Amino acid sequence: MSTFVESCDLTGVTVIPFCTSGSSDIGLTDDTLASQAGSGNWLQGKRFAAGVSDGELSAWLDGLGQ
Repeated sequence: MSTFVESCDLTGVTVIPFCTSGSSDIGLTDDTLASQAGSGNWLQGKRFAAGVSDGELSAWLDGLGQ
């Protein structure tokens, strides 16, 4: 991900990182990637459990208001 965001011009793009994990939290990943990217509108990311349902993802996306 680091190499990807460093190589992209994200000016004018809203980025909302998310991941799935069985145990690890998202931590400072969104802040780290935003710093590496140097551009873009980075919103708070979210970690979902490995077995997240389509409904749970849809509800999260709908709640973002983007």
